[in-house]
Amino acid sequence: MKNPTHCSRRRGFQAERGGGGQSMAVPQDSNETPYLLPPNSKDWEEQSIPDFVYGQKELILEGIQWPRTAPSLLDRIARSRFDSVLCSAWRQRMELGLFRYCLGKLQTQTLPGPVGFVAQLNVERGVQRRRPQNIQSVKQAFDPEQFNFNKIRPGEVLFRLLREPDLPGAVQQEDIYVMINVSPLEWGHVLLVPAPTRGLPQRLLPAALQAGIEAVLLSSHPGFRVGFNSLGGLASVNHLHLHGYYLAHRLPVEGAPSEPLDPGGHLHLLQALPAPGFLFYTSGPGPDLEALVGRVCRATDYLTDHEIAHNLFVTRGAPPGKTSPSSALTGVRVILWARKSNFGVKEGDAFNVALCELAGHLPIKTSQDFGTLTEAAALALIQDCLLPPAQAEEIQATLVDLIAKDEQ
Repeated sequence: MKNPTHCSRRRGFQAERGGGGQSMAVPQDSNETPYLLPPNSKDWEEQSIPDFVYGQKELILEGIQWPRTAPSLLDRIARSRFDSVLCSAWRQRMELGLFRYCLGKLQTQTLPGPVGFVAQLNVERGVQRRRPQNIQSVKQAFDPEQFNFNKIRPGEVLFRLLREPDLPGAVQQEDIYVMINVSPLEWGHVLLVPAPTRGLPQRLLPAALQAGIEAVLLSSHPGFRVGFNSLGGLASVNHLHLHGYYLAHRLPVEGAPSEPLDPGGHLHLLQALPAPGFLFYTSGPGPDLEALVGRVCRATDYLTDHEIAHNLFVTRGAPPGKTSPSSALTGVRVILWARKSNFGVKEGDAFNVALCELAGHLPIKTSQDFGTLTEAAALALIQDCLLPPAQAEEIQATLVDLIAKDEQ
């Protein structure tokens, strides 16, 4: 594949003006180049991949808020070390031409209606992203002959994400490789890939989820989110990975109300549009986070073992209960959706339904759809991917039982 034209430095992490007059503030990058890797090496495993080592003190638990006025004020928020390193390295890869396309400013609009969908026009991703692999099962085995993250170019790796010993935890840790997504949804779109040489299939593991949650806590940007698509849930590569990216807009799931499903209050039902989902919440690292990771992975294990596709979204948000869009981002919400399996991309649809669409972020493929899409049409596409009510209720009852056994 030929490298696309290099982006100019003016296309760095600036506050860009999108459609509808909305600002697209993302973290500013610096002039430092601490993590530049050679783009043409044959074996990236032989390269000196830098380590990003973090400890308890860098996990930001309080004080992360959306600006009360223009989103462009996000530019004034002090960047964390994680944001600085990720954004600087990501921008360098864009200038090296390692992406499939040069991501300029994306037209952005909030669709009229009570949901508050954030729609973005991303024609290049719709045209140039890698075709999904031939997947027939939610629990399909890893195939080393198919594309996987051991076959990428060396410069696509930004750094390894490593925890210091001062972050105790029962979860066995893996080396988490942070790589660019060569077909980005937004600026800063990366993949978190645990131990790539192990050839793990796309099945959520506790170490991967904990790293994803801690990555959200490492960022001082309220719009840095992490997510996971299962096989059948529009994961296009059967090699364990999570997505992480910046989006300078609130999303409906951050403050949507919920009701408890178990006596201990560990599992909630997120009832609000765009789609009902299972809500798990933690106020920060420690035993509470580790317990949450265990509960979520037991739920995803059940879904995988029973061939039920699913999507997962990690975002800063409000505690469970009767919340509102203005609620404080006091902790981390993990939302899990069980959905119909879809083992291919529907080319004629305005968007494909995966982790970000279920959360309310809609990457639109064509200018025509971007100009005509309504909230009702978006909801129809999403609801077409949801399970029938009877099956959804059966899954809910099973997950409540799994959580109850944890408490015994």
